[in-house]
This record gives sequence, C-alpha cells and structure tokens, in this order.
Amino acid sequence: MMAHEFGLVRRLLKEHSGLNLGEDKQDLLEGKLRPLLREFGCPTLSHLVLAMKKPDAHELRSRVAQAVTVQESYFYRDKVPFHYFIDVMLPRLMARREKERRIRVWCAAAAMGQEPYSLAMELAERNGKLAGWTVEIVATDFVEEALSRARKGRYSQFEVQRGLPVSLLVKYFNKVGNAWEISPEIRRKVEFRVHNLLDDSRALGRFDVIFCRNVLIYFDDATKRAVLASLARMANLCWARLRRQRASAASSCRSQRANTGCSASRLKPGLPPRPAGARRLRPLAKRVGLPHSRMAGRSPAIYVRMQRLVAC
Repeated sequence: MMAHEFGLVRRLLKEHSGLNLGEDKQDLLEGKLRPLLREFGCPTLSHLVLAMKKPDAHELRSRVAQAVTVQESYFYRDKVPFHYFIDVMLPRLMARREKERRIRVWCAAAAMGQEPYSLAMELAERNGKLAGWTVEIVATDFVEEALSRARKGRYSQFEVQRGLPVSLLVKYFNKVGNAWEISPEIRRKVEFRVHNLLDDSRALGRFDVIFCRNVLIYFDDATKRAVLASLARMANLCWARLRRQRASAASSCRSQRANTGCSASRLKPGLPPRPAGARRLRPLAKRVGLPHSRMAGRSPAIYVRMQRLVAC
C-alpha cells in the first residue's frame, strides 16, 4: 500500500467510524484489510483502496471500517462501573421512577455483548427488588458481525473465563460443545441494534443511564466532544458513565489527569448546588461540549464529576 493510499484509508475510516488511526499503523491496517480482498474480488490492496473511492462503495467502506475496529471486550470489565450502577445508580433511579417503574439503559459500542449481558445478569440477581419494574437494556454497535455474535450469546471457554464469576457462569450459561451459551432469560433482557455513534441517536429514544466505555480512546478530540455532547442530549436525569481512559475526553481537557473517568450527571431541580465543584468543573463541561447551567439557586444543574476509577 502506497503512502497516499494509506492516507486515503485513514481519512475514510475517520469519516465512517470516527477511528483516528495513527500514522505508524500502516502494517496493522494492511493485515486487517487482506481478508477483504477475496470477499470483494480485489487482487491487491491498491485495487481495494481504488474501489473504496467509488461513490457507490458504501458497503465496502463499511466493511473496511468494521474490519479495522477493535472488538475487544469481556464480562464485568473493570468491575467498578457495574458496582456503581447497582449500588448507587439503580437505587436512586428506582426512587425517582417510582411512578413510571421503568428504567432505560444504553450500552454504546457494546461489541460482542459482554457488557450488556453483565448488566442483565446483575439485574436478574435482583429480580425480587425489581418485581413490577421494566428495565430496558439497549446495546448498540456499528459492527454487524459483532452484534450477530452478541445476539447468539455464545462464548468460548477463554471468553467466559475473563471476568465472569463461576457462580454466574453455572447459573446463567449452558455448555454447548466447546462453547458456553447464555440463557434465553438473560438474552431476552437485552435488545441489540446497529448504530454508529457518529450518527444521529435520537431514534433510540432517551435513557436514564448511558454506558460508553472503551471507545473514545480511538477518537480525536473533536470527535470525542461531538459524541459526548450527543450522549448528554440523550440522557434523562441521570448519568452518562464513561470508562477511565488515558486518552478519552481527558485529552481535550487540561483540568483532567490521565487515568480518570468522567461521568455526566444531571441533578434534580431544587437540590442544593455544589458551588466549589461547579467552579472547578464548569470549564471541563464546556470543553467536552456538555450542557450546563449556572449551578446556582434552584435551577437544574448539569455538572461533570471527575471520578477516579480503580483498576482491577
């Protein structure tokens, strides 16, 4: 692949998936694209790049973006966000949603489904407390192959050994040959949809909790700000929960150090403001594009709360 061809593919990848591929990743890119040569009848990578330039090559550009995207995921990744959801978010949401008795959760960039299924198992463990409640988990990704695997809920021995407690493996999975298949009970709790974070998300509806983890590290600062602003518009009263990422929204905010995570939270009207935190974090909210009010009086406040997440 020539240098100008590599530059073209980098640009198309960024436009289609937001992936900000480094200049030193040419060998990696070529390795990812070679399996597509036979699929699209291209004798060389140069022919593949030439085909990508055609106006009607939407499917090819989509497949290239999907082939390059990292689909690394595992059950209960980092653990802390799941504990925070169960111990902090869920009780507060149940108090706020007592009349509706309905909670919506969005797992963005869900890859092969380990994150939403981890949430679904945690909720299943609390069926007694959630009797009469509807908890909807919507999991999205733009890689259709990954979503196809996620819907089947079938994982290898290696995949279930990464983060999944043995007690939950025995309780919610069935052995099928050399693989493990998650129970229909858990699969029914998750709805998988094809969605690109760069696209308009309004068709998905609004959510009480948004998990967006392990994806912003692949975006440049402008794309991170756009995605974070979009997530903020999708949130109801609660949180957009982000994984700690060394190069996520932090990289565009001078006030944030590496190895921290940020969660956007909206306070109920009438709650006392937090002036010290507001003064410190208002510039951060502005930089990442999250809406915020003056955090004074009784006005609703949206603030960005920096929170150190403990590595597993």
